[in-house]
Amino acid sequence: MQFYNVPDIYDADNQNSIYRKLLEQVPDLIFKLIWLVNKQEYAAVYISNGIENIFELTLDQFTHNPSSLKNRIVPECYRKFIISLTQARDEFKNWDCEFEVNLPIKGLRTLKVNAIPEMDEDNICFYGKVTDITSQKAQEKELEMSEKRYTYALKAASEGIWDYDSVKNEAYFSAQSMRILGLPERDTVMPYEFWLNRIHPDDLKNYNKTVKKFFKNKKVAYEAIYRILTEHGTYRWVLSRGKGVEFDDKGSPVRSIGTHKDVTLLKEKETELAKTIDIIGEQNKRLTNFAHIVSHNLRSHAGNLKMLIDLFKAADEKEREEMMEHLEAISDGLYVTIGHLKELVEIQFEIKNIRVEINLRSYLKNILTILHNEIIKHGVRVDINIPIDATVYYNPAYLESVLLNFTTNAIKYSSPDRTPVIVYDYEIIDNKKILSITDNGLGIDLKKHKNALFGMYKTFHKNQNSRGIGLFITKNQVEAMGGSIEVTSEINKGTTFKICFNDEKH
Repeated sequence: MQFYNVPDIYDADNQNSIYRKLLEQVPDLIFKLIWLVNKQEYAAVYISNGIENIFELTLDQFTHNPSSLKNRIVPECYRKFIISLTQARDEFKNWDCEFEVNLPIKGLRTLKVNAIPEMDEDNICFYGKVTDITSQKAQEKELEMSEKRYTYALKAASEGIWDYDSVKNEAYFSAQSMRILGLPERDTVMPYEFWLNRIHPDDLKNYNKTVKKFFKNKKVAYEAIYRILTEHGTYRWVLSRGKGVEFDDKGSPVRSIGTHKDVTLLKEKETELAKTIDIIGEQNKRLTNFAHIVSHNLRSHAGNLKMLIDLFKAADEKEREEMMEHLEAISDGLYVTIGHLKELVEIQFEIKNIRVEINLRSYLKNILTILHNEIIKHGVRVDINIPIDATVYYNPAYLESVLLNFTTNAIKYSSPDRTPVIVYDYEIIDNKKILSITDNGLGIDLKKHKNALFGMYKTFHKNQNSRGIGLFITKNQVEAMGGSIEVTSEINKGTTFKICFNDEKH
């Protein structure tokens, strides 16, 4: 198809006819309005057929009754309509005005007039159009409502919006994001480092790792939790989520959008819950430990009592008198033990370990009295190298349990090939009081059992009375008092346990 310029074929009248036909195809109302200065009135020089679509009026109806157009305009809008026209005329500027009309068929509609002014001799002409913008206004209103809903929802959820442009290295932060930082609540565009430099140093490594992973794969959504420094000098926990919306040729996001949510309260609740769980766990541990102490400490007394009672039944009068002394000693020891256990119950309720000053040598002799029959039965030789004035600050029930356990173990695992010997040594190294308990028994293969030595239910010899809880209990009791245990051992030569006391008075 070719186009030719043949101006001679069409005169001016033909051209006007073409323009008129084209204008008739436009759904808007096209007009030319003149302000006649000498008459101080307006004259509608041209009105297109669009008047039927816009105002539901024919040209004839408008020509014979110009006020019919006024009657279509909502009364509250007519004054605005006239004022805007007058202002455009007096200031010789574009005439722009939105107004509402009430039509017989379509009902309430919103129209907009746009016209430009020109001088025609002494008169002012307006060339313009009237457009039905009802649908457009409804969409704008719906969009506005949608944006308000979204804004209100974000405010209610304490969430901010971020929009990061990696090419410009700039980020948009909404007012809610600024509020998290304690800054004025207004939308802000800042360099990326503005936010990055506020992240807590301990959280920065994981944050950078998450970001790096995000920029490698467009299918990966971004999510990170970290602390952010506020203007008040404090840190708030933030949950940041996002997703890429624009990508480069390699598939890496060049623009990503997401949200910030202040989760400080949730993190604080989480921390409180963790502390509560730790406390409950510690209480359960103490309760279990206490149950083992009761079982362990009373078992020694019960065993000795049973043994003496059995012997007492078959003994003569003289032997019974001697046994009564031992029975009294065991009874006294049992009374003391029960007193200690009562104290321990009170300690559990207070969730602390009470310490008192204890003479170590004297206390050890009381323990050996409790175990007198076991020592005599196995022919154990006991050497005590502890100064008379040596004292430690300790919980009596714990110390009793520790000494009972190490001593009974030394007797229980003595070697049948030699006389059992238990040596108690005391020394002070670097201001630390240390009690060593050495035996010449079966010994322990530390290469094989060192990691499991203080484990629950761990046994290292085939002894039918071994339950594997003694060393576990002892280690927990020593550590509960702030001390530590060291062990050296050699198979068939013996074992040494060193108890290092934390000798503080609190």
